[in-house]
Amino acid sequence: MFRFCPACASSAISFERGKVFRCPDCGFVFYHNTAAATGCIISVPDREAVVFLARGREPALGKLDFPGGFVDPGEGALEGLRRECREELGWDAPPGFSFLASFPNVYPYKGITYRTCDLFFTISVPGLSEKDFRLEEKEIASVRFVDPRTLSFDELAFDSTRRALRAYLDKEFHR
Repeated sequence: MFRFCPACASSAISFERGKVFRCPDCGFVFYHNTAAATGCIISVPDREAVVFLARGREPALGKLDFPGGFVDPGEGALEGLRRECREELGWDAPPGFSFLASFPNVYPYKGITYRTCDLFFTISVPGLSEKDFRLEEKEIASVRFVDPRTLSFDELAFDSTRRALRAYLDKEFHR
């Protein structure tokens, strides 16, 4: 991430223990901590479906993912999730999210590998359809309503997405 110390420009900066940048010349220390991200499993019970997004850009171009994304500084997880739903889908999610699970993830983007802690939530929205969404960001190629029991896990973008779908299926169909 750093080739030179941001404080003194020394090239002696080192990366330790997979998370700490340390400059021996000026004492600068930077902790490369995990970033928080969210994902939402939107179930549509009258269609026996879950809302998936086909990714419109890398990483995982064309693969399926859940609505969500990085939590911005100053936001809580649910605030970030609701903002991401507005940004990605043009949709104001109603209240009623339930926490499902959290998993670590790796998100490679433009030469930087971000380690994330992905927080997944669920919400059930009867009557939801494609016309309820307005795709506003180029990062989303399309919205798909899919019966999650018929989906191949190879179609999913990230390990954390696969783990979240497994947790959802276990909760919903193996009570």
